[in-house]
Amino acid sequence: MHRFFRPSYLCAITLIFCGLASADPVPEGLADLGRALFFDSRLSAGRNLSCSSCHDPARAFSESRDNGTGRAASLGDDGASLGDRNAPALTYAMLTPQFRKAPDGSYQGGLFLDGRAANLAEQAREPLLNPAEMALHLPALPGRLAEVPAYVNAFAALLGPASIASPERALESVAAAIAAYESTREFASFDSKYDRYLRGEAELTREEEIGRVLFFSELINCNRCHLVDRREQRPNEVFTNYRYHNIGIPANKRLRKQNGRAENHVDAGLANNPAVNDTAQAGRFRVPSLRNVAVTGPYMHNGVFRRLETAILFYNRFLLGDEPNLVNPETGRPWGPAEVPDTIDMKLLRGGQPLTMERVGHLVEFLETLTDARYEHLLGD
Repeated sequence: MHRFFRPSYLCAITLIFCGLASADPVPEGLADLGRALFFDSRLSAGRNLSCSSCHDPARAFSESRDNGTGRAASLGDDGASLGDRNAPALTYAMLTPQFRKAPDGSYQGGLFLDGRAANLAEQAREPLLNPAEMALHLPALPGRLAEVPAYVNAFAALLGPASIASPERALESVAAAIAAYESTREFASFDSKYDRYLRGEAELTREEEIGRVLFFSELINCNRCHLVDRREQRPNEVFTNYRYHNIGIPANKRLRKQNGRAENHVDAGLANNPAVNDTAQAGRFRVPSLRNVAVTGPYMHNGVFRRLETAILFYNRFLLGDEPNLVNPETGRPWGPAEVPDTIDMKLLRGGQPLTMERVGHLVEFLETLTDARYEHLLGD
């Protein structure tokens, strides 16, 4: 039988944290079985696509193919279908809490940008069957797995002899294995320059340090959404509070056109989550982690901004007011109107002081220090 190796201790702890498993230990080898499946294109209808196609490990498990959209959306197994949203990076996704409604009525956690999957295992199931993604016909799944004797033997040994006996059980087992792989240290190394700085193993440049001070200060509002704990010097910070906001993102008209959507198509975000029945949640998307943000563009849920600097300037426009010379530097035109204008969190967006271009540059330099060591060579691409 193909040898699958013991998953890291982090895998077991994270699966429990995210509600993907009970306190029972994760079966030895499940993460390595999941790794093999993550890279296997036989799990898509035309054998053209694997999980890694849209979540490239060489780019922090984010989309690396241009797809005619500048990586704003992912191309499906049929070679023609395009998604509506930018594929999120999977690094540090394991630490996302389960989707829940807080006592104050706000929402937090969940996978996908609208939180519709409670945990990694639920998230792993959907792309396999989505017609615009891997498009696999569920009844075909056990047969695809049976093509690899090592899979059959491993599933039987790890999850039981009936674990791939039916299409439904096979889907559940495949998702559990992929979730186990996505919960290993490969996805959350905490070895960026910022992490090394906190451990006393690296020094920040003057510009990076100014950006760090700005980020954690009350002068600007980055830290209101992009920190779990707003105290400084906290190790293993994920740089998101996992909550949902509408920050007035304009539609990506190019993406609308290329995926055949009507010009007035609106992505309602959190309001599309089946667990949410509240029109006031329209246009809200989960705050992404800033880990590896400098190498996982384009930015926002629809990939409308190509550069990190542009994303910061977009926030800055709410602090500068409606000056006529405020334009999107990527287009040379005024910023587009919000796709969902009625629920914008203006109070949040107008908190803090405007940034000079010099300070924008310092913030970018600090955000670059959140890049895992294995991806630092991508900075400046």
